Amino acid sequence: MTATILHPSSITLALTYQSGFGNEFATEAVPGTLPVGRNSPQRVAHGLYAEQFSGTAFTAPRSHNRRSWLYRIRPAAVHRPFVEIDMGLIRTKFDEVATPPNQLRWNPLPMPTTPTDFVQGLTTIAGNDGCGIHLYVANRSMEGRFFYDADGELLLVPQEGALRIATELGTLDVEPQEIVVIPRGCRFRVELLSDEARGYVCENYRELLRLPDLGVIGSNGLANPRDFLTPHARYEDIEGSFELVAKFGGRLWSAEIDHSPLDVVAWHGNYAPYKYDLRRFNTIGSVSFDHPDPSIFLVLQSSSALPGVDSLDFVIFPPRVLTAQDTFRPPWFHRNFASEFMGLIHGAYDAKAEGFVPGGASLHNCMSGHGPDAGTFEKASQSDTSKPDYIKDTMAFMFETPAILHPTRFALETSQLQAEYFECWQGLGNNFKAPR
Repeated sequence: MTATILHPSSITLALTYQSGFGNEFATEAVPGTLPVGRNSPQRVAHGLYAEQFSGTAFTAPRSHNRRSWLYRIRPAAVHRPFVEIDMGLIRTKFDEVATPPNQLRWNPLPMPTTPTDFVQGLTTIAGNDGCGIHLYVANRSMEGRFFYDADGELLLVPQEGALRIATELGTLDVEPQEIVVIPRGCRFRVELLSDEARGYVCENYRELLRLPDLGVIGSNGLANPRDFLTPHARYEDIEGSFELVAKFGGRLWSAEIDHSPLDVVAWHGNYAPYKYDLRRFNTIGSVSFDHPDPSIFLVLQSSSALPGVDSLDFVIFPPRVLTAQDTFRPPWFHRNFASEFMGLIHGAYDAKAEGFVPGGASLHNCMSGHGPDAGTFEKASQSDTSKPDYIKDTMAFMFETPAILHPTRFALETSQLQAEYFECWQGLGNNFKAPR
């Protein structure tokens, strides 16, 4: 087995967000690798191969077109044939069992007791034709194996334990309260930077995630483009016996490969992995009265053909100050057109007194009534709203979709499902006093 020392500057990050015209990046681990004035010269510098990596149709509008040119040691085609392997607890068909209209909530998945890497620790909780929602647990790095998802792009939300995501286009370190997006088809390896790791994954099958337009908010606020980070080129020139695992057509496949596929020496384009620190989100809120819709907490969206209706929204509930006067400040009771899958990364969620813990999750499907529990309602109804309420030490998130999210058989039968979740609203009694 041979290895090449990585270029020292390749482990730094470039401040960038990859979306649309004018936001293309160029990075090289070996100076003089990138061609000048063309994408595919007759001979690439240093004996490398040119390869285009496309994330959209060739003819997609320039503002939505995503592609990068990679200059690599071997083309991605160099591997043995794929054979189908066991899916474990990953699911891509969401019709195993009938979907109940009940409110659902789960405790965190326990950490594994046997050696388990990121791929082995993936468990599907719910999904529909627009996205799949998975949890992961791991206690070891991916050793001798690499993974890519041809079915969708992956949004990783770590809850416990930092990760090093080594991809074809470079390396990103991500910790709880940060997220990372890995493009459809991008090959990567997950290394643990702590003994154990746990978190959430949203597999987006539709339009690529992007920053939302700000509309009447103006030019500032929410997630700022400059806070999104993409990696510099970082390559591995390593030969040996490795496994390449692919998620393709809703199934898992494995191929033998005699070298590391993370061998891109230089790249330029706008189709690349990126990370974002959720603590940098600029929260917008009411400074007069009433509780605004959760769309003001939107970080990323996968848009659809219907204006204003996304196929997937990624929303967060970070630390913030509530100042609305004479207002019920927590999220009100509601039934939504959209279906909401929530997770808690850190701290406590202000709309629930207990039961919703870091690493746990809840699902409130289309038109399922939900909102604060009885204890939270009573406290918020009696609070002094002439003073600000400081929501500290928290970070929750939501995957929101207009289609029903169908839980898997595992999700409905696991002991982690809180069978008594509905009880949190049973203390909301009849307070009505009819006028005489």
